[in-house]
Amino acid sequence: NVFPTFENYVEQFEIFLQQITPGGTLVYNIEDPEVKRISEETTHQIKKCPYQTPSYEVNDGTTYLDTPEGPMPIEVFGKHNLNNLEGARWICQLMGVDAEDFYEAIATFKGASKRLEKIAETPNSVAYKDFAHSPSKVAATTTAVKNQYPERALLACLELHTYSSLNPEFLNEYRGALDSADKAVVFYSPHAVEIKKLEPISETQIAEAFQRDDLIIYTDPASFKDFLFQQNFSEKTLLLMSSGNYGGLDFNEVKSLIKP
Repeated sequence: NVFPTFENYVEQFEIFLQQITPGGTLVYNIEDPEVKRISEETTHQIKKCPYQTPSYEVNDGTTYLDTPEGPMPIEVFGKHNLNNLEGARWICQLMGVDAEDFYEAIATFKGASKRLEKIAETPNSVAYKDFAHSPSKVAATTTAVKNQYPERALLACLELHTYSSLNPEFLNEYRGALDSADKAVVFYSPHAVEIKKLEPISETQIAEAFQRDDLIIYTDPASFKDFLFQQNFSEKTLLLMSSGNYGGLDFNEVKSLIKP
């Protein structure tokens, strides 16, 4: 999250490949064009095991994974999480874990800490917070939540908090990242930019980077909180993405917004 450019970010994967012990195994997702390119172009002497998203479907807010025994309900959701699940299945298989044992364990796996953490839910609304802050993770998480609850309007909020997300050169990587949301909000603190000794960024730069005409931008924590608490979340989904806390937002208070 501190990489100054996308090229520098991609370079880290190339460095990682070269550090795999010769004769070792690389399990990689062929649906990511950069990962696919780097993995296929490397001349490092390793075994390559490509994988892709497993077959699944979403029904009434629950994701069902296709298994040899039929559709199985699982706790995690979103294509990016299903990708990780399939990668884990391959790794477990290579380590000698029986497929039946893997599916039994994954059925109750609730996901990694701070990823799509459900903070409140009623029969007609739900709120999640997520650690997503990189462009690809923001896009994947926003799309996953919308696909999980397609009949509900999605309010997606993103805090730009890391060094890379507040870097004017890197900012353009967020283009389209919030497109799956019905309403999108970006929060950032000019004070945080100053503390990190980064070049100042303007609301205009953020609006141009995301390429969304109706994007709502806040720089004051109190104003953002006021906006949030003025919303009616009946038949809606709230998604709060950040590696920070929106300038001191109390997530326990946010729970009160999701009412029966």
